[in-house]
Amino acid sequence: MTDNLAIEEEFISTASISSSILKYREENGRTYHAYKDGRKLDLQHHMMAMTLGGKLYLAPIPKEQKLHRVADLGTGTGIWAIDFADEHPESQVLGVDLSPIQPAFLPPNCTFEVDDIEEPWTYKFKFEFLHLGFMLGSLSDWPKCFRQCYEGLNPGGWIEIQDFNPLIQDNDNSFPPNYTKLGQPLDSPTWYKQQMEEAGFLNVIETKFKWPQNRWPKDPKMRELGKASHRSWMYENFSGGVQGLSMALFTRGLGWSAQEVETFLVDVRKDMKDTKIHGYYTI
Repeated sequence: MTDNLAIEEEFISTASISSSILKYREENGRTYHAYKDGRKLDLQHHMMAMTLGGKLYLAPIPKEQKLHRVADLGTGTGIWAIDFADEHPESQVLGVDLSPIQPAFLPPNCTFEVDDIEEPWTYKFKFEFLHLGFMLGSLSDWPKCFRQCYEGLNPGGWIEIQDFNPLIQDNDNSFPPNYTKLGQPLDSPTWYKQQMEEAGFLNVIETKFKWPQNRWPKDPKMRELGKASHRSWMYENFSGGVQGLSMALFTRGLGWSAQEVETFLVDVRKDMKDTKIHGYYTI
C-alpha cells in the first residue's frame, strides 16, 4: 500500500458522523450552517487571494518542509482546500465542514468530511498545516479550538487563520455619531493571537490588512480592492446577504423581531454604498 493510500484511508477511518451534525438549524426562514448560496464563500476566497498577492497563505513554511497532511477547517465550498491540493500534489488535503456543499470532482489528493471541529477530534494521525478561513461567529469556544489545533499538529507544524473584524472602522470620523449604538462588537479576531499563544503556539505573527467597504479610496490599489469589495464580496456577503449576517444576531442576542431587523437593515444597505463614509474592515 502506498503512503498516499494509507493517508487517505486514515482520513476515511475517522469516527462516524453523528446524524445531529447533518440537521441544520432553521430560524426566521433562514437555514444556518447550510450555506444556501456558496458564492459568498468563494468571493471571500478570491478577495483574500487578491489581498495576499495570489498566495493561499502567509505562513513562512520552509520549502524543504514536507506537508504530508493538511486540513482546511470550516472549508465551506472547499475552494481553498482544492487550490492548495492543486498547488501541492505531494500533500493529502482534508476539508472539514458542517455542510456537505463541496464539489464532486476533486484533485486526487483532496477529500472532504462532514464533521464538527468543536467536538473532540478522532483522527489517528496529526497534521503539518492547519488552515481556518473566515470562521468568525462559527465557533462557540475559540480557546478550545486552538488547543485542539495545537494537539492535532505534529511538532514543527503550522497553523494560519484568516478572518476579519466585522466592525467597520474609519480614520477620519466619517461615520454617523450613532454608529457606536449598534450593539456589542463581535471582536473575537482581536483575541486570536493571545489565545493561540495561551494554547502553546510559538512565534505567532499577526498581519493586518484593510478592505474598504466600497470604492472610496484614492489610492489606485486600495480603490480597486474597494471596487471588488463593493461589487462582489461586500455586496454578496453583507448587502445582498446582510439579512443572514444580522438576523440571528439581532433576534437571538437583542430580542428583536424579524420585521424590526428588516426595517433597520434598509439604512444599513444605503450606508454601505455611501462613498462619503470611508469605512474599512480589518482583515
